[in-house]
Formats: sequence, C-alpha cells, structure tokens
Amino acid sequence: MPGLTIERRGAVAILVIENGGRRNCLTAEMWQQLGPILDSLEADETVMVLVVTGAGDDFSAGADIRDLDRILNAPTGAEGGWITAAENALACFSKPTIAAIDGYCVGGGWELAGACDIRIAASRAVFGVTPSRIGIVYPLSGITRLVAIAGPAVAKLLLFSGDLVSASEAQGFGMVSSVVEADAVLPEALALAVHLASRSQLSIRAMKEIVDAIVSGDDAEAIAARWQTEVAVSDEPAIGAAAFVDKKRPEFTWRVPFPRD
Repeated sequence: MPGLTIERRGAVAILVIENGGRRNCLTAEMWQQLGPILDSLEADETVMVLVVTGAGDDFSAGADIRDLDRILNAPTGAEGGWITAAENALACFSKPTIAAIDGYCVGGGWELAGACDIRIAASRAVFGVTPSRIGIVYPLSGITRLVAIAGPAVAKLLLFSGDLVSASEAQGFGMVSSVVEADAVLPEALALAVHLASRSQLSIRAMKEIVDAIVSGDDAEAIAARWQTEVAVSDEPAIGAAAFVDKKRPEFTWRVPFPRD
C-alpha cells in the first residue's frame, strides 16, 4: 500500500517513502500526508533529528504521473499545489533533516531531498529535474531552492535538459554532501543523526533558522538576536563548558520554547 511511514531509533525519526514497484513515486494522498506527519514530529520533544529515505532501492521518482494534474493544481493557495505545500513543510521543519538517497531521486523526489538540510547519496543514485520532459513548469519553490543549492547555471542545465546525473556529478554540483556505497547510505545517515542528536539542540535549531534566513533573504539579524536572548536564559552554555572542563559528554537539556516563525 503506497504511503509514508515513520520508524523510530531513539531520538531519530525515519520517514520512509514507499510505493513498491513504482520507484516510490508519490501519489496525491502521499503528498497530503507529509504536512500532518511533520506537524506531529515537530510537536514530539523526543524527536531531535529526522531522516528521510525511500523503501527498497529508490528514494523517489517524484509525483505519480497519473495524479500529476490533481497534485499540481490542488487548491492549496500556493503555486505548485501539494508538491509545494509538502516541500515547504519539510523545509520549515525546525529540527535537522537528513535525506538518505539511493536509486532514483527525480522531480518531486528531488524537491523533497532538496528541502532537507543534509543529503547523503549512494554511488549508484541518479538525480534529475525533469519538467522539460513532460511539458510542465517546475514549481517556483523548487526552482528557487535548486538555484540556492547548485547555482543558476547548474539549475538551468538540469531544468532545461531534464537529463539524469550521477551521484558524483550531483556532489560536484553541491546537491549532495557525501557519496557512499549503497549499503552504507542509511547507516551513514543514522549515524550522523545520532551524532547531531547528542549536540545542543538550542545551537542546532538556532543555526538552522539563521542559515535559512540568510539564504532566503529574511531578517537574519532579528532571528539571531532572538536566539541570543534564548541562549542568555538557558543552561546550555554552562552545561557545555562544564562537560568540556570535566572531559565528559555534555547532557544538554534544552527543548523548544517557541514555534519557528
């Protein structure tokens, strides 16, 4: 049964995209599922990091072509319909996100991967942004994010040609952080997720929001000031300094006191 499922490994949640036999393409219902799932994970203080992956040998081949008109023209109030709504929900998720990518990562699949903070790819993974193959215009949010990640020249090359590129090429374009063997993709992503979960969540959440504001042109100065105020009243610096002096692993305790804007 096609769908999105959540698995837990301690403080790490794993979001699995599954549509067996169809390279995990996302149906209209799957796109609609993502927002509520992320809302639930956002509210769960025991979840510190999210890993996004696909079932089997593929991340996702994107939107189900049979549902494409309904997906892109859904009455969400945003150009790009449910794809844009899902992509933005993932991009705005306040906790660190890691995409573990194997096989096909194409079209809407790339939009979801691109909305994650960090991307780890299998050496056999292939990437593509394919609107020119089917005569549509890629959602503005997806174009904007691709330009921010890979630059305008690479974005134009991928958008114009619709060609698939290898994981090594994608890494050269800045689209993925690292390339590993296929059987190491999820273990590497989970190991990194566990590592991030051990760090100060105040520091990570603050820096994620500040970096995103710098990229988007939002008021990063105001956001940084708000977070500095939070640091000033938290125990995180004292916990970190004491652990450093004692040569122990810090046990950070901070949890989110306010929603991300």
